[in-house]
Amino acid sequence: MADLLELRNVETYYGPIMAIRGVSMKVREGQIVALLGANGAGKTTVLKTISGAMDPQKGTVAYQGEAIQGKDPDAVARRGIGHVPEGREVFPFLTVEENLRMGAFSRRDGEIDQDIEQVYDYFPALKAFVKQPAQVLSGGQQQMLAIGRALMLRPQLMLLDEPSLGLSPRLVHEIAAIVQRLNRERGVTMLLVEQNAKMALDIGDYGYVMEVGRIVMEDTCERLKNAADIQEFYLGMKDEGVRGRRRWKQRKTWR
Repeated sequence: MADLLELRNVETYYGPIMAIRGVSMKVREGQIVALLGANGAGKTTVLKTISGAMDPQKGTVAYQGEAIQGKDPDAVARRGIGHVPEGREVFPFLTVEENLRMGAFSRRDGEIDQDIEQVYDYFPALKAFVKQPAQVLSGGQQQMLAIGRALMLRPQLMLLDEPSLGLSPRLVHEIAAIVQRLNRERGVTMLLVEQNAKMALDIGDYGYVMEVGRIVMEDTCERLKNAADIQEFYLGMKDEGVRGRRRWKQRKTWR
């Protein structure tokens, strides 16, 4: 598999504050890549830097071998990168169908209606709200709409920022299944940012772990699931032999 996306030594700032520190990572074509980390680790900033919402001060973001850092978000989207932001950010006063059509803003082909029907096939719950404003949807339905809107771009790469945030376990399972289905059936490569490490590692192929703006660990998702640090600090598992050890005195192996 070829590298679809590569970040090399990327640094991005919020004013004087460095949010990501020399981040280097790769996303191979056809994979689901998980980016894990706690709140404030810099995960969202990585996605915003890729999609053009933020410009890096240093480093390179290469997509299909071409540097795209500093390009406007609409130019990045036209290259085939769909971004599903944290918090869904649907257009509340537009109807479900109008939201989906906004996702196809750059397309000039005659297959938009066909793709809208495919979105309803993936997300049957949206079908009943076609002419309703997006603000009447539940949180889970808004997440489905946000993913469907990004899908209307016909992306090669989809950036998913915390798609499970605030959802019930049942809906988290549904969203995870849809991500896998889009990857398998549509061939969409995924970069998945998640605090729900179990969900991300269960469906992902390769994973990166961020802390304080830097990548501290990477491996296949299967190996990460079995790593002691990941089990302890991200999956909530604890070895019986260390039951009495104070958690805050434990040190991660990557420090």
